[in-house]
Amino acid sequence: MAARIGWNDMIQGISQGKARVSSHRRRDAFPPNWPMRLVLVALATYVIYATTVIDLSWSRFVIGLDQGARFIARMLPPNMAGDKLDLLFNGMLESLQIAIIATIVGVVLSLPLGLAAARNLSPWPLAWMARTLVVLFRTFHPVIVAILFVKAVGFGALAGMLALVVASVGFLAKLFAEATEEMSMKQVEGVRATGASFLSLVVMAVVPQVMSRFIGFSAYQLDSNLRNSALVGLVGGGGIGATLFTAFQRFDYDFVLTIVLSVIAVIMVGEILSGWMRRLFQ
Repeated sequence: MAARIGWNDMIQGISQGKARVSSHRRRDAFPPNWPMRLVLVALATYVIYATTVIDLSWSRFVIGLDQGARFIARMLPPNMAGDKLDLLFNGMLESLQIAIIATIVGVVLSLPLGLAAARNLSPWPLAWMARTLVVLFRTFHPVIVAILFVKAVGFGALAGMLALVVASVGFLAKLFAEATEEMSMKQVEGVRATGASFLSLVVMAVVPQVMSRFIGFSAYQLDSNLRNSALVGLVGGGGIGATLFTAFQRFDYDFVLTIVLSVIAVIMVGEILSGWMRRLFQ
């Protein structure tokens, strides 16, 4: 009987020891991260402070909902008159032309710049200078760049196209450089060992590895340029944005709705086409 009691006590002690070890491990698995908590508290405090500084209030939000409802009511139904549709078609066609030209020119300029910015292919002085140029291209929003080009070359599609070319080069060159740096260097070293020129090295060893990603990046940039073509048009860059700005100035809110719906439809078609292009070249 005593032996049985001693055996039970030993089993119970082992179980309690395992429970303490398990509890200790659970406590150590997720230790409190006090620096992160302090950062989150500081961030929450700053958000509260910022809302008071920029005059955010619930009453203004409620008033805005009422005014927004009246504005939407003035937009309905969309205006499908013949003369309006002609303006819509011409503006949308110009935006498509701006986006396609800007994407093609941006891809052509981004390829050499991205290869020059790749640190596994270029010497560090060239890579550093190329990356600095990429950062300069990515510094400003396309709308700001479009304002500068409008001042330089005047109103119209040329200013919008140049602004989107700058945006495309900044975005694509960065992604091209990163994709090139992530590729396998075994093929590059094999082609380089044959004494091939740099152009042959790029064609035979680099392009086959990254072509699918390049196509995906270019398709995404085309989709982005379709959206941004409407933005640059608002500041004088031509395209459907100029038509939209004119409709706002004339208080043709029903025609504004027609333009917005048309832009949404074009963007959806562009998304479908870009997805098809990515699947085709995978």
